[in-house]
Amino acid sequence: MSVDTLDQDVKSKIDDLLNLTKVSSFEIAKIDTDLKNKILSDLIVEIDSNKDNIVTKNHEDLELLDTKNFTDAFVDRLKLDDKRISQMSENISEVIDLEDPVGALNFKYDRPNGLKVYKQRIPLGVMSIIYESRPNVTTDAASLCIKSGNSVILRGGSECFNTNKYLVTLIKNALKKNNLNPNFVNLVPYTDRNVMKYILRKDELIDLIIPRGGEGLIRFVSENSSIPVIKHYKGVCHVYIDSDADLTKAKDIALNSKIQRPGVCNAMETLIINKNLPKEFIINLIESFLEHDVEIFASSEMQEYITKENFNQINDNDYHTEYLDLKLNIKFVDNIDSAIKHIEEFGSLHTESIVTEDLNKRDFFVNSLNSSAIFHNASTRFNDGNELGLGAEIGISTTKLHAFGPMGLNELTSEKFVIFGSGQIK
Repeated sequence: MSVDTLDQDVKSKIDDLLNLTKVSSFEIAKIDTDLKNKILSDLIVEIDSNKDNIVTKNHEDLELLDTKNFTDAFVDRLKLDDKRISQMSENISEVIDLEDPVGALNFKYDRPNGLKVYKQRIPLGVMSIIYESRPNVTTDAASLCIKSGNSVILRGGSECFNTNKYLVTLIKNALKKNNLNPNFVNLVPYTDRNVMKYILRKDELIDLIIPRGGEGLIRFVSENSSIPVIKHYKGVCHVYIDSDADLTKAKDIALNSKIQRPGVCNAMETLIINKNLPKEFIINLIESFLEHDVEIFASSEMQEYITKENFNQINDNDYHTEYLDLKLNIKFVDNIDSAIKHIEEFGSLHTESIVTEDLNKRDFFVNSLNSSAIFHNASTRFNDGNELGLGAEIGISTTKLHAFGPMGLNELTSEKFVIFGSGQIK
């Protein structure tokens, strides 16, 4: 079924939903910080008092899922338990504690004619967030949009429909408790991709699209949208262990970047190792990955360090792959220049880390690469809104306009000029 043959009743329902969301955006832009925080506090109560129901809905989704068609990492991202539900509430609590960016007035300059020029933070309007698998995105996105004064229409994946639908019901309950328009947060009630394609043409009703998910989803949205898109593209993240690395730090950082939670976008996919490092260190590091059931992809150079049976022969396509799994590319280089060149060729502008005690090399690495986050002597897993003090995040943008990296409250606002005069005319 194409957009042109989409049922007229479905189109009408989508149009009504989008119009209600658009109208609500003018209301939410005007509410004050105290009321925003009250909504979010009530949402925490809704979540905490309905944990069992959330888990039940999540089990419904898991039971419908044909796990043969999905990786273990994908299924893991879909699952909710008490700990993950508590983390959802904690994320909302952190958003409550964050400063509200809306209305912040920053003085720019005085003009010769006496005009005082300011810039003021304003909501973006209506956002549509399209995502797969992770149900925590539903509450993270809603809380950030409410706090930043934006209305949002959510479109989760079919694999998580029951969970998302129930979470949105809880969000609407919190809005109703405060006598506010429940259309501040809406969920697309269809999972058909042709419905999504129809929505992506509604540029008069939606101001911004943020897709979060696999490469296929991002490409689909980008190719079909007439609305501006901020891509949260794949995370082909790298760790480079330099010849001047502290070897204890290097081992801990490399292992953590891959195995702590392999199914997320800030997990390392390629480890770049300087050949001048001690052979026994390289062997020990690779054996540690194998002990954690990591599948290795590397060139024939790997045979110097482990037997051929313990790794797969790599090809260039593998270097572009976001595995989101216990799979790892290993690349050997002669120097930092070769490491940077490799990242420039195969990276996705997401996250890179260098492990070195040489500060000149650190600065060269940081200044040479333009990914959304560059780390020195730290795991790639820290490229995260919570870890970087932003509270919950919409995601990690790999698009340089208008936001780059983890998207928190400030990244969900724009700025307008405000000019104060005293009767000036031109």
